[in-house]
Amino acid sequence: MVVNWGILGAGKFAREEMGPAIHAASGARLVALGTSSAEKAAPFQAFAPDLVVHDTYDAVLADPAVDAVYVPLPNHLHIEWAMKALAAGKHVLVEKPVGLKAAEIDPLMARRDETGLQAAEAYMIAHHPQWHRVRHLLADGAIGTLAHVDGIFTYNNPDLTNVRYDAAKGGGSLPDIGVYTIGSTILATGQTPDQITHADIDMLNGVDVRARVSVRFDGFTAHWVTAMNIHDSQWMSFVGSHGRIDVLAPFNAGKVGEAQIRIVQAGGGTRVERWPAVRQYVLQVEAFGAAMRGEAAFGWTLEQAKTTQEVIDRIYAA
Repeated sequence: MVVNWGILGAGKFAREEMGPAIHAASGARLVALGTSSAEKAAPFQAFAPDLVVHDTYDAVLADPAVDAVYVPLPNHLHIEWAMKALAAGKHVLVEKPVGLKAAEIDPLMARRDETGLQAAEAYMIAHHPQWHRVRHLLADGAIGTLAHVDGIFTYNNPDLTNVRYDAAKGGGSLPDIGVYTIGSTILATGQTPDQITHADIDMLNGVDVRARVSVRFDGFTAHWVTAMNIHDSQWMSFVGSHGRIDVLAPFNAGKVGEAQIRIVQAGGGTRVERWPAVRQYVLQVEAFGAAMRGEAAFGWTLEQAKTTQEVIDRIYAA
């Protein structure tokens, strides 16, 4: 079964990452795009010349050739259009964050269960072997008992007209990239924090532009830093009683550097594992297709997405 995909919107990320990934993925085909701009549609048609361009999102949902829909719209529109996609009988992959509040995700999970269709958050790192390996090493006790996690994800976007600076559209560093530092900790450990011990947030235009958060899990602590107005940085580090795992290029593997993990163990032994050519967005599309065909469970559920959003909600409340 080849999955025919439609995309709602022709934004930069869909144009540069997910559109090409759908086109390149095994068992997938990009057949429809929703945009009223011929100029924005042109780059998609350059790599997918048979693409049908609809001038409305509703027309994409009504297209009988479309099996699955990818929703890369601004954050505040994710739930609305994901619900519409399911109502139209389409499987749906929604960009992160799925909702602006954890409670908003509940109706989407209910609709997913009612329809029997696939609905998931596009959390691409869950499909990268780099993170599969981190999860395995932690579970296997490679660094002893986990004691602390450090995570940072920052970039510098000075354009205050960007949607990330718009509170009404779900802007802010935590919704945009906190899903990575927080979500990857949850993904790797299988745990959620018991307590928010510290939350220091800098606000601008009604959104958080910089957040420093400390939390306590059962048996270990974590500290996360996210920012939209300082130099680009990203890494994760898991420190245990007998070693440390450093995750290099943990989120934008291949763009900010090679995906690597550095394992430092007691006694001074260090080894590095590398994944130089993995295309995580392609893997995500292929995994979604496998889930649609009933071949394997998708690697990141709406329940997991809700757990991450619950932590973000608690950070804001703190």
